[in-house]
Amino acid sequence: MTKSLKATGNQLADSAFQLTVLRQEVVDVLHLPPFHQKMAEVGLFPLRPVAPAVLQINVGKMCNQVCKHCHVDAGPDRKEIMTRETMQLCLDALAQTDIPTVDLTGGAPEMNPDFRWFVAEISKLGRKVLVRCNLTIIVANKKYHDLPEFFKEHGVEVVSSLPFYSADKTDRQRGDGVFADSIKALQMLNAVGYGQPGSGLVLNLVYNPAGAFMPGPQAGLEQQFKRALLKDFGIVFNSLFAITNIPVSRFLDYLIESGNYAGYMEKLVTAFNPTAATGVMCRDTISVGWDGGLYDCDFNQMLDLHVASTSQHIRDFDAAALAQRPIVVNQHCYGCTAGAGSSCGGTVA
Repeated sequence: MTKSLKATGNQLADSAFQLTVLRQEVVDVLHLPPFHQKMAEVGLFPLRPVAPAVLQINVGKMCNQVCKHCHVDAGPDRKEIMTRETMQLCLDALAQTDIPTVDLTGGAPEMNPDFRWFVAEISKLGRKVLVRCNLTIIVANKKYHDLPEFFKEHGVEVVSSLPFYSADKTDRQRGDGVFADSIKALQMLNAVGYGQPGSGLVLNLVYNPAGAFMPGPQAGLEQQFKRALLKDFGIVFNSLFAITNIPVSRFLDYLIESGNYAGYMEKLVTAFNPTAATGVMCRDTISVGWDGGLYDCDFNQMLDLHVASTSQHIRDFDAAALAQRPIVVNQHCYGCTAGAGSSCGGTVA
């Protein structure tokens, strides 16, 4: 894959079409229960938020990679990018709250021309900054080579996707040469202290399955990754987050094209876990789109499912109104409630 779904004219680039597919295939064809019905059975519908702990901001869909599982449909051909004006609105909203963590995502967030300014301004507010770095951006161009030092200067927590600790599985999902570049970038992060014991510089990795199956136990995967990366490349890191692929955008396209869609959805529904449903990330997260729109999570953002609140844009941010909202759910939410659950910070149950 070298282009986004949008660039190739794929119908699944349309969020409304994705929602139609999710509804018709899962509910009407497979006769699997609507997600809201499943939540109602365990007393969790409507799902309500708790105190917000994370403001997750997507600063743009531009990326140097075109990964097969990407729920953002990001890539070099995507031009949607957050402006400095919208970033300032985010800072103004943040200053009204005591939300402790800002989670910056993309695309490759570092490709936004105002990325470094934004990180510095968030740091001035005394909030923890977390950057979802795809690793290869660090070695993609010399203007990014100093990112490890920049992250260190601002105490940024780095969360990086690495689908597996071998080249074949990683490159199949993320593109040729991605594994080798990711290893170089991890070594650069380790060299400035990231992941090193006692440094206080946190480096976490993200594992997501390379096919139509759910991740294995997170603790076991973390130990496998730590042993293999240390032995083969001398790399250390703090924690590994195991994340379930959500049936949205390119992963939905993969499921349909490979004939795995029905089976995958049945697995997710069968594995519904009320404990995981209680701990889903949308309850303590507010998601901001590149254009300032507000959502319950990054997946809802990609499906254009805005928050059910009078506060729908960051310029109208109203913490009190958002605290009263019912969280918007749909069939893709089964991905976050299956088994041990899934969130941007790994398992939840």
